[in-house]
Amino acid sequence: MAGAAEDKEEGSLSLAAGADSKSYFLQKFYLLETLSNFYIIGRDKTRSYWRVLKISRLEPSELNIVEDPTTYTERECAELLKRLREGNKANGGLKLVKRCYGIIGFIKFLGPYYMLLITEREEIGTICGHSVYTVTETDTIPIPNSSVLSNMALSKDEKRYKKLLRIVDLRKDFFFSYSYNIMFSLQKNLCDNETGQILHETMFVWNGYLTRQIRNNLRSTLWTVALVYGFFKQVTLSVLGKHFKFTLIARRSQHYAGTRYLTRGVNENGKVANDVETEQIVTEDVFGGRPIQISSVVQNRGSIPLVWSHESSRLNLRPEIILSKKDPKYGATRLHFENLFSRYGNPIVILDLVKTHEKKPRESVLSAEFLRAARVLREDLSEENGLVFYHLDLNKYFSSSGATNALSLLCKSARKALDLTGLFYHHVVADLQPKESLTSQQKPEIDSDSSSVQEISSKVGDKNSSQNKGSNCTGDASENPRIKQRMLQNGVLRTNCIDCIDRTNVAQFAYGLVALGRQLQALGLSDDIEIDFDNPLAKDLMDLYEAMGDTLALQYGGSAAHNKIFCEIRGQWKPATQSQELFRTVQRYINNTYTDPEKQDAINLFLGHYRPQLGKPAIWEHAHNSNQHQNAGGQRVSYDEYRNASLFFRRSYSDGNILAGSDVNQVFENMFQKPSVEIVRGRTPLSESSPQISTGELLSHCRDTPSIASSQLLQASRDDHESDPGCNNERGDDCDCSDFINLDWLSSTESIFEEDAHQRGSIFRRKASAASESTVKGEEKWIISIPGVSKKFINWVADGGALFE
Repeated sequence: MAGAAEDKEEGSLSLAAGADSKSYFLQKFYLLETLSNFYIIGRDKTRSYWRVLKISRLEPSELNIVEDPTTYTERECAELLKRLREGNKANGGLKLVKRCYGIIGFIKFLGPYYMLLITEREEIGTICGHSVYTVTETDTIPIPNSSVLSNMALSKDEKRYKKLLRIVDLRKDFFFSYSYNIMFSLQKNLCDNETGQILHETMFVWNGYLTRQIRNNLRSTLWTVALVYGFFKQVTLSVLGKHFKFTLIARRSQHYAGTRYLTRGVNENGKVANDVETEQIVTEDVFGGRPIQISSVVQNRGSIPLVWSHESSRLNLRPEIILSKKDPKYGATRLHFENLFSRYGNPIVILDLVKTHEKKPRESVLSAEFLRAARVLREDLSEENGLVFYHLDLNKYFSSSGATNALSLLCKSARKALDLTGLFYHHVVADLQPKESLTSQQKPEIDSDSSSVQEISSKVGDKNSSQNKGSNCTGDASENPRIKQRMLQNGVLRTNCIDCIDRTNVAQFAYGLVALGRQLQALGLSDDIEIDFDNPLAKDLMDLYEAMGDTLALQYGGSAAHNKIFCEIRGQWKPATQSQELFRTVQRYINNTYTDPEKQDAINLFLGHYRPQLGKPAIWEHAHNSNQHQNAGGQRVSYDEYRNASLFFRRSYSDGNILAGSDVNQVFENMFQKPSVEIVRGRTPLSESSPQISTGELLSHCRDTPSIASSQLLQASRDDHESDPGCNNERGDDCDCSDFINLDWLSSTESIFEEDAHQRGSIFRRKASAASESTVKGEEKWIISIPGVSKKFINWVADGGALFE
């Protein structure tokens, strides 16, 4: 059975990634063209199912897409293409344009629509047998043919919009999976098993706006991929001679997305800046890629959920913090925590790492206000929702007591948080019933009238600890003593500093280290629940979290993260560390000052928060001063709405929900303070006008698409490296060898359009020279010009190389 073959190829957990409950996923595509239409031929990995999509090229500014409802065999599809070719000989025939691996979406500026395609991919890991890929090359194809292109398509503004969009480089830190819902945590995938279009509208999918029109027209997600932005790394580690697979994932929210100084705090919808979900997955490394036991734990980072921003200044390395008083009842803050409760459950554990004592109050103003907000929210929270607040001035403690003691204190906070929330553990067995559903844990009770902080903390800890130990799916371990009880994570640790990129990353490493010890114990790989700092496993984990921190810092802050604590733990030479920290501070300042406004515009354009309109001023024609907290809904945003939101800075817009850093002078802080703890509460067939041939009429045989039960969770696994029936290339991608379809006869040219590289070619690409190698992997290159500053200095800021040789 072809459906079963595809299930075997795609893994042990049937967690359909938006394929509308079909038993196959299109993974390889061929873009072909005639004078009046584009044809996209899509097939699954086993070459068992072939589908056809037609896009009209006769519309100068509209998108007309039709899907052929027929599911073809390979031989049938080959016959269809041959007949299309014969029917279009008089008009240039049928030509191959591109081979690709998915549709990113469609976008329109002032002229025609453009189609965004993944042309190269690389497999970066697997989750329960489901492959995860990163985007390595993309392409942008204008839809209309040259004879119907309007003058607007060649206008100066159109070209500038295309250039602006390329700033969002899809070849860096975007990843996807055809068959696994990578935008969700492992626990959520097993709990909800959601499919369909809702997956593309969630907060961690970045191309939802780009795919919205095709998804709505076709009522299907079969042709598009859901791109997640952040970090993905999978490695094999060992403990006591036993190997296990470790996966670290960071998912950046597309709600209120932007750059460091232009997106701060919380907007009116309760969405915070720099909102990132981090998931740590541990699985047994067993032959055949079939994990018997699997565990995951999720934590969260995000900007302080208050309405605040910065003064607009290019001269001040540390611009003043402006705390708005327009939300005295903390309505936006309340919305934020309600969203966290709906996504992760109860309790929400807050770890606040900002400074509390400063010569000139800056961070401490936010810290005090955040604590006041938490106390106010406590009075309004229902008894089933608990809010736990910890504070630690990490800078002062590190300066006074050193890196080891600072990490030890962070690990102590992590243990308390894990005692409250627990972690996810699942034992995969053959006799597990597929229709089992995960049940939520009973919410811990919190006495809001209790005057004792310690008593409330004890209540939450005792209840959650006991429930996490015993929480399981119906019929899990109670009927089979050989099966370990399934554990659920209920609640989440939310960490913040000012930027949520430097100090926050150190705290997340500490949490990950404590969690890893418990995960290994749950899997039976280690009897010791604690992992010492000098353990090789701790050093491996530090490297992974440091790499994640650098990547997330580059995305939001403009430079790699400040890693003083990691450097001291490794015993690195202090002057070298100080030099590195200084360079990164200056690099971050330059990028924040000179490139972030344009980068913010590019993000807003990509996410659909700003949509160009004819007759309206372009996005770059107004001052860089839109406010982050205005008009943050998910509705269509016009230019007038975008412009009227101006107060201090250019900001981003936000929408949606789902279910479930430091300042530059922190080096000089050397005061000590002990941490404080407080508890607060119908499709139509494709048709071609004459003289071309109708695909819907070509073949009389139609293969229905077999479906798979949405409740089926567990299926047969496959070898991680199982190959196609055909051959594979070096990257593991399947080749185009086939007895039936040979696309070489369609066209001897891979490229149809000979346009300027900025108008066509790889989407969002910055041309990289040989000298653009960075000392920090994944660092972006921003080409800027500053009067009076040497080119060598500018290149150092952009590339992160050596300033003096």
